[in-house]
Amino acid sequence: QVQLVESGGGLVQPGGSLRLSCAASGSLWSINAMGWFRQTPGKQREMVAKITSSGNTVYLDSVKGRFTVSRDNAKHTVYLQMNSLRPEDTAVYYCNGVSTTRDYWGQGTQVTVSS
Repeated sequence: QVQLVESGGGLVQPGGSLRLSCAASGSLWSINAMGWFRQTPGKQREMVAKITSSGNTVYLDSVKGRFTVSRDNAKHTVYLQMNSLRPEDTAVYYCNGVSTTRDYWGQGTQVTVSS
């Protein structure tokens, strides 16, 4: 089993920045990739950014150049640095861990971009 705990969400003005953190614990050897998804009411959860165990990254088109995903293997933590935030980035952000057998999810953290 893997446990994921997010932190760092909150309210920010348009153009501002936030950094989300996801601390992982448990059977980390089984995890191949980690990333961030987001969801708004009435919409499907969408992948925002992903980073593999080898450090390769993938981003949602609308966040390229604004968001950066990174990982600190020593701290078992994945980060999402979000800059130039827009109102349409408002969502609940979920940390995701992918193993060969299943996905793991954190509890989610709210990000609200509003003036």
